[in-house]
Amino acid sequence: MFAVTAITGRVGGVLAETLLASGHKVRAVIRDEAKGAPWLAKGCEIAVADLSDPGPLAAALSGVEGAFILLPPVYDSEHDFPDVLPKIAVVREALGRALPPKVVVLSTIGADAAEPNLLNALRLLEEALADLPVAVTFLRAAWFMENAQWDIASARDQGVIDSYLQPLDRPVAMISAADVGRTAAELLLEDWHGHRVIELEAGQRVSPNQIAAAFAKALGREIKARIVPRERWETIFHEQGMRHPAMRMRMLDGFNEGWIDFRDPHALKRQGRTGIDEAIAGLVRAPDRI
Repeated sequence: MFAVTAITGRVGGVLAETLLASGHKVRAVIRDEAKGAPWLAKGCEIAVADLSDPGPLAAALSGVEGAFILLPPVYDSEHDFPDVLPKIAVVREALGRALPPKVVVLSTIGADAAEPNLLNALRLLEEALADLPVAVTFLRAAWFMENAQWDIASARDQGVIDSYLQPLDRPVAMISAADVGRTAAELLLEDWHGHRVIELEAGQRVSPNQIAAAFAKALGREIKARIVPRERWETIFHEQGMRHPAMRMRMLDGFNEGWIDFRDPHALKRQGRTGIDEAIAGLVRAPDRI
């Protein structure tokens, strides 16, 4: 049996479906028992736990062949991550108590970047788990293609997508959530020793212009990508309700300036099979699952 956190999201859902399809048992680790009903119907065991208490989480991660850990996405945080560090501490303590024989931890491209930015949260997670005496894989995933879900309305209604990635013709390492889930499942079924880093991206890097072209194909209308000038970012992010936009802005700078990328010479490489056209078409059909 494998314990899967964040099973109600895109990555965790595909991971669990992949394990179930290959004949393996799954323990769905969820915060709200009511949301476990669909997974219970599929034959999963249900464990209720969250990142506020290491006790239930340790119980959920105990007695399994392996576990998948996903820290909730960090969108708005101060530079020292006061809202994230307690959650990381709970994950560390729970895994230290449960000691599943192998763990796949979802991390990110840029987790090893030295510059302060929003992705440092995943670096802190990697560092917190660095001394776990079990086999650990840090799966560093590229920019999620599904981030384009926020562009669906403007693409459909206005024929334009606003891009913070720039210039518009510069390709960036991207990956679909489905490929992340499938790869995480494959990794859980592997045997390895110690800790390792795996970098995951699609077969081809993707530019904002290519995202616009994918929307055009999916929606059957002309779509253009439009640069959002950097001098407007802070105002826009505050208008969107962010309190601490600086770290998000520096993350975007990192992609645009090239210092957020896959740079670890010791990391292993994996490649997704989903292209941007397929990913955008899927978002247009079903945009609401995150």
